[in-house]
Amino acid sequence: MPVWSLVGYRRLGCSDAELFKCYPHLTAADLVNAWAYADAYPDEIEQAIIEND
Repeated sequence: MPVWSLVGYRRLGCSDAELFKCYPHLTAADLVNAWAYADAYPDEIEQAIIEND
């Protein structure tokens, strides 16, 4: 699952718990890593969201 997708869901108000419910294959480590990546590369994530909107 792309990090930009997870960030998009978070922006819509989804909590980590909701993401786990909707995507049971995700682990807590997956989300920790996704949020760290999004924080480290905000411009890349923003561009991906725009391109895939």
